[in-house]
Parts: sequence; structure tokens; C-alpha cells
Amino acid sequence: MSLFAALALVGTVSVAAIETPEYTVVEKRDGYEIREYAPHIVAQVTMTGNFEESMNGGFRKLADYIFGNNVAKGESGESGSEKIEMTAPVLEQEVEQKPSATKASSKDDKADGTRMVSFVMPRKYTAESLPEPKNKEVSIVQVPGKRYAAVQSSGWMNADKAVKRKEELVELLKRDKVETLGQPLLAQYDPPWTPGPMRKNEILIEIKAP
Repeated sequence: MSLFAALALVGTVSVAAIETPEYTVVEKRDGYEIREYAPHIVAQVTMTGNFEESMNGGFRKLADYIFGNNVAKGESGESGSEKIEMTAPVLEQEVEQKPSATKASSKDDKADGTRMVSFVMPRKYTAESLPEPKNKEVSIVQVPGKRYAAVQSSGWMNADKAVKRKEELVELLKRDKVETLGQPLLAQYDPPWTPGPMRKNEILIEIKAP
């Protein structure tokens, strides 16, 4: 089952109604823009395998968590489970295993590797109020405010396209002598029924603030 088939689990909720992370555009440059993201919380899982296996498997585990495989936190302690609203995008980031912080990926992103797949949690939650995952592979992580370079594209995303888009942004930042921090992220926003030309994908790379 592809990632986009798995996405059908979210139902027919309007894409326009789905919450996305808050950010401010700091500057628009030739080929990309610089954004300041607010602090947020993610649920994430580390996957080993090729691109498709990691995205599909990671999505299923995170969807399982937000659809109720969790322990809700009531006023008097833990009680029951809670369904958490779906947000966008779904994030993928290769776990860095090499010294270079600006290498987008291996030559063949279809090959086995280690990747982090993440969902951004709705803003109404704090780390203390979020339900606890029953699956211990799922981690809840507080992400501080960060500055990112970002580029947007349309169409269906696969392993080869992800590598190409990441490398393109890395090269633009090298051109402008922008210092990067860590590996690029792939952000995919749309459910499976969205036509290719209308699909929204982004590549984000954390950059050092001036």
C-alpha cells in the first residue's frame, strides 16, 4: 500500500480545514524563501528501509497513534484514549549518518536507510496534555522555533524526486553561502485524491540564524 493509499484513512476532511505549522516569511530569495517557524510539537517514528517502506510504515504507526492507540491524560490522571486531529504536512528526514551536514541524501534514495517520519501535533496541545502513545516506537518531541530555507513544488513525490528537490535546494544555499544545520526535510501536504498538478510538496532545511 502506498503512502497516498494510507492517507485515505483520514477520511474526507477538507484540506483547507487541516491545521499546518505557523511560520513567518523572513525573506524571499532567488529560488527559495527563508521562514521563521514557531515552536511546535511532533509525534515521530524512526524507520529503517527504503523510501516507500519508511513513508508507508511511518505513516501507519503515526496514524494509529492519532486515531486512538494512546492513553489520554485527564485531570485526575490517565484515562481512556483520544482521537487527535490530522494535520499537514507529513514530514520525512533522513537520519544523518555522515559528517557532511549539507548532503541531501545517498546516491540512491530507494536503498535502505534510516529516516524520521513525523506528524506535527495540533497547536492546542502541550507536551503535558498530549495523549501518551501506546506504541513505544512513537516519540513526542518538542521542537523549538527554527529558521528554515524552503522551496515548494507540485506533483506526485517519490524517492528520486525527493532526492532531486533536496539537492537543488542544497545547491542554492551553497550558492548564497548560507550555513545549513542538519538534513533536509520533505513535507507532503495532500491526501491521495488530490490531482498531481494541485499537490503541494516542500523541501525545508534548517539554516543558521544571522
